[in-house]
Amino acid sequence: MSLSRIVMRLARNPGTEFANGDDHRGYTLTAPLTQDEHLDSAAYEHARSRCQVRRFTPDEDPAIGRLARRGGQWFFNFDETEDLGVEPVHRLGDHRFAVGEYVTVTDEDGRPLTYKITDVDSV
Repeated sequence: MSLSRIVMRLARNPGTEFANGDDHRGYTLTAPLTQDEHLDSAAYEHARSRCQVRRFTPDEDPAIGRLARRGGQWFFNFDETEDLGVEPVHRLGDHRFAVGEYVTVTDEDGRPLTYKITDVDSV
């Protein structure tokens, strides 16, 4: 089983301060993918401790968390002790993790923001 490193950068989000996007804001995700570039649920169970997420912005230190799953729902968890650090990702399990695809992440203020996948590499 191999893991992939997926980089998602903030895409254009009309109606927000990020109307033109921001390549300096985003997430780096380490996760197993299937042959058709979706999250691999079975492989995740064996590699859970290595499935990390890193949120980066130019005005803060990077936040390190983990890819987590509860039932069929995937999310980013930046605080192991409570659900306050949870950032839901809209239908994360349905997304294809290929360059050029888009993913919506709900930020810490509860607003959905769109990110574009810019890199996918084997780890």
